[in-house]
Amino acid sequence: MRERLQTLLDLTKFRIAVLATFSTAAGYILRAERVDAGLLPVLAGTALLGAGSLALNQVQEHRTDALMERTRNRPIPSGRMSVAEAFWVSAGLLFMGLMMLWGFAGTLPLVLGLVCVVWYNGLYTGLKRWTPFAVIPGSVIGAIPPVIGWTAAGGYPTHPAIISLAVFFFVWQVPHFWLLLRKYGKDYEQARLSSLTQVFSEEQLTRLTFVWIVAAAVTCLSLPVFGAVYSNLAAAGLLVCAVWLVWRASGLLSAEADERSFRRTFVSINVYALLVMIIVSADRLVKTG
Repeated sequence: MRERLQTLLDLTKFRIAVLATFSTAAGYILRAERVDAGLLPVLAGTALLGAGSLALNQVQEHRTDALMERTRNRPIPSGRMSVAEAFWVSAGLLFMGLMMLWGFAGTLPLVLGLVCVVWYNGLYTGLKRWTPFAVIPGSVIGAIPPVIGWTAAGGYPTHPAIISLAVFFFVWQVPHFWLLLRKYGKDYEQARLSSLTQVFSEEQLTRLTFVWIVAAAVTCLSLPVFGAVYSNLAAAGLLVCAVWLVWRASGLLSAEADERSFRRTFVSINVYALLVMIIVSADRLVKTG
């Protein structure tokens, strides 16, 4: 039973799916200005949708996964689960996630959730085979969850506050992936997938990643301008976080940069996103408290 549960967790990448709901919560709190009973089913629906989408991706890419060192032990290529079984698990999770969003959040969050699945499992998964720059349109996936939370709380998706938060997550997603690519680029090449490591030298890719990290920091500073935070204290907190991230990432440009520098920056950019979500949410909760 324990092994079966572990296989399901590996198939759905459930930890990643749950972490993705943090931005949904930030979007919900940004609009609702409170934590209430309506938040839980929205988070559950988003998590189920994310888990189903990630499981479906493993069905789509099981042959490619078998060629890469870091993915060959996933449930399908390792033989722990058949393709058909994995497909039905993913279909069930997607159905439950969509129905939960529809039943508890409404039509617009449902449509946004469906767009997210189609974009990830349709557009992005296909583009990865054809262009090393697939992550840029693929990063739209990271921008949708906060909008799901915002609309579930009754907001319109065209409001500047949620657009600025969505743009932040879009920009943040690109260097987040490229830092991973620094470690796994050769795996992509081995599986005959397009990779930026085939286009740029390590030095060029490092500089490009740093530019996107700076862009993520600058985008964060636009949140007060568009009303995503109100207080001067929150704005100052975002400024401190942005400066801290750029300072941590500047080590990538050093002549002494090594694998530890990239790991440290990868951890930092994830902590940075978490801090931004906490500041945005806390600013709204304190304002109404």
